[in-house]
Order: sequence, then C-alpha cells, then structure tokens
Amino acid sequence: MLNTPPPLIDGKLPVFVFPTSLTFYSDDQSSHKQVVTLYNPYDFAIRFKVLCTAPRKYSVVDSEGTIKPRCCVDIVVRHTDICINHEGIRDKFRIHVSEHGQKKVLGRKDVLSVLLPTREKTPPPEEHFESLPPMSMSPGHSQQPLVHRHTPGRPLPVASGPGVLVVCIGMVCIAALMLPGPTQGEKNTSLPEYLHLSLHQKLIAAYILGLVTMVILRA
Repeated sequence: MLNTPPPLIDGKLPVFVFPTSLTFYSDDQSSHKQVVTLYNPYDFAIRFKVLCTAPRKYSVVDSEGTIKPRCCVDIVVRHTDICINHEGIRDKFRIHVSEHGQKKVLGRKDVLSVLLPTREKTPPPEEHFESLPPMSMSPGHSQQPLVHRHTPGRPLPVASGPGVLVVCIGMVCIAALMLPGPTQGEKNTSLPEYLHLSLHQKLIAAYILGLVTMVILRA
C-alpha cells in the first residue's frame, strides 16, 4: 500500500528557511547584503512570495518565484536605507508558500531583521601563564597507561571532531532529499522500494539539513 501525502491545509504546510533572522550592521558594508535560502523538500513544485513590514528599507531580488521539487533557491536581501534612525528597529519578512498554479497560501514563515550600529569585536582577554612548582614523584611510583587510571563510571575523554560527522550527516540528508518520493509515478524507477522515502521522512531530512547548515556556517 502506497504512502499518500497528507492533505494540504491552509497555513499548515511546513516552510523550511535558513537563516530565520537577519542582522545588519551600520559600520559593516559587507553585512548590508545577505542571503536567505528557501527549501522545497516536497514532491511537487511550490510558489513563494516575500512580504515585508518595511518595504522601503529593503530590496529583495526575486521576491516571487517557483521552486522545483526537492530543490532550493537563494533570496538576496539588501538593506538600502542604513541610517541611525533605523538602528535597533526590528522588521519582519514573511514568506508565503502555495502550490504551483494555486493561489491558496499553504504555509508561511517569518524572518526577523534588525539593524545594529556596530559589530561587536571584543578582543579576548590576555592570558598569563606562570610556571608550576616542581613536584617530586614518590619512590616506587611509576606511570601507568591511561586505561588503568580510568575511574569506573566516568567515561574517557573522546577527541572532539564534529566537523566530519556534521558534513557526513549533511550529505546523507541531501541524498535522502534526492531519492524518489512515494507517488505512483516515481515507483517505476529502478531503485528498490525501500529507497522510496515518505513525505514525513523527507521533512525530517530537510529539517536536519537546515540544522547542519547552521552549524557549518557558525563554525
């Protein structure tokens, strides 16, 4: 029995956007243009439209458009009115999503925006190191392997290496989004049936991919 996607209810379709907030800085010209990525993990094309509470302060390239199934688009947002009077004011972008060829809004997502006067660049405090007093080793005391000195019930320290793991998870999510969906037409592909992911599985993969992207960009 095929898995059928849930009915598309007005305002209930999850919208996947990254990032969910934009911060502009008056003294940093490179921050005056930022990119918002809108994902479509579904098996059908969707249309999007970007609205704003302060349209005179921003310029949005391609504020309307269509996203093909299992694809994404980059929306370029420029702050065009940098002045002291706008600093600290929080604006909001709202992204409406509808099925291609339909006018009914199926989902919406808000992206916050704020202009700050300056990017904080606080230098780290200078660290001062001093020599430790020498400590003689007691007679008969010898060094032991780390495994013998491990305290029961306390896990051994593990070398941190989240970079490779995060990248692997992102690649797995991208591969999952590219796999065929549960529709009847895609069942005719040469892939085994267990590689046909359901809509809910693709939603989970898209959500995890957004989190992985945020971790990579903040690293």
